[in-house]
Amino acid sequence: MQTILVTGAGTGLGKELALSYAKTGHTIILTGRRLGPLEAVKEEILSMGAKAFAYQMDISSLDNVKQTVRKITSKHTVDYLLNNAGAGCFGSLTNLDDGEIVTAIQTNVLGTIFLTKELVPHLLKQENSKIMNIISTAGQKGKVNESVYVASKFAVRGFTESLQKELEGKIHVIATYMGGMDTPFWDETNHIKDKSRLKSPREVAEMIVAQDDQLEIQI
Repeated sequence: MQTILVTGAGTGLGKELALSYAKTGHTIILTGRRLGPLEAVKEEILSMGAKAFAYQMDISSLDNVKQTVRKITSKHTVDYLLNNAGAGCFGSLTNLDDGEIVTAIQTNVLGTIFLTKELVPHLLKQENSKIMNIISTAGQKGKVNESVYVASKFAVRGFTESLQKELEGKIHVIATYMGGMDTPFWDETNHIKDKSRLKSPREVAEMIVAQDDQLEIQI
């Protein structure tokens, strides 16, 4: 069994991935900006007899990432990094708020890079270590009213594909692409008009867990 660090683990897909991996006996390190939801997921995992730990971390802050990674790796042996946390940014380019643009790039691109960079030296010491980057189909094709979000996901796709080559034979790096899900991710936007047609995060999480021995997961 492995120890898996999940970002954005308090809600949505991150929460369901944490629960799904915990059900199979893995130890879960839950991270996210808000400690309350993380603690709730932790209690749910503990109630099923698995192990979980919660750490507040803002991946968009390099200083916070460095500090939290030092704390985590001093207490745990992390085998698997699951980069799930992300920020949405939807609407026509001219109408996008500048702050939203910065948040999306800072979180989706720099956050993923910051955390991965800090944890790779630790992962290289472990056998059969893994990194999974949740990219979404926004990293595969352009979409109307998603220019900045798509740009951020294309960046993560390039980062992931490059790491697959750079770390080949050392760390198993997985790129995961899926469409929209019915999660709190859409609560602050009307970009998705009918969420009922979307898959549930639990469905998607179970499909991801079943395929994480691959280099690329398409859902």
